[in-house]
Amino acid sequence: MTEPRPAPEPAPATDPVPGPEPAPEPGTAPAARATSLGPRPPLGRPSPAETAPSAEREPPAGREPSAGREPPAGREPSAKREPSARRARFRIRGAAVRRRAVDLVAAAVSLATTVVVAILAAHIVFTAFEANPGNEIVRWAGARAHGLAWEFKDVFQPSNAKAEIAVNYGLAGLVYLLAGRAAVGALRRLR
Repeated sequence: MTEPRPAPEPAPATDPVPGPEPAPEPGTAPAARATSLGPRPPLGRPSPAETAPSAEREPPAGREPSAGREPPAGREPSAKREPSARRARFRIRGAAVRRRAVDLVAAAVSLATTVVVAILAAHIVFTAFEANPGNEIVRWAGARAHGLAWEFKDVFQPSNAKAEIAVNYGLAGLVYLLAGRAAVGALRRLR
């Protein structure tokens, strides 16, 4: 077991003429050599290396001093870091990512449901108010609504064609709305 080396003495506060730096002693730590490098702080204030507590310059308790290696000032050695704190931080980040992903999927389901219900409602309104069937928007809404209503197109068969479209396509829109809201609620519970 080796004895810990004493900290080097600080350089005098005033250097009359900067000269060549003396060669470091073999086996001294890099942090100890760094105290004599660079300009001095103004107004005679000590440099941070001189004011650093001696505990930061000594090796951690129960460990041999490494050959010329010391942890940088202001950082804990990796042996002292708490692994459970790091795991907890990753769990928090993972939960935040999962929550954000669930929110995005729930928003996408809600938006899709709203678009489908709006197309079905537009077709009902166009039919009820006898919109021009030659109009491109009316044809597009009718074709999409016909595909989206799947088996609900002929659930009820009243004698009036307008009432048949309003009831059947309205029922399809209601089913989409309820299913979409149930899916969004289930997704939000996963958070």
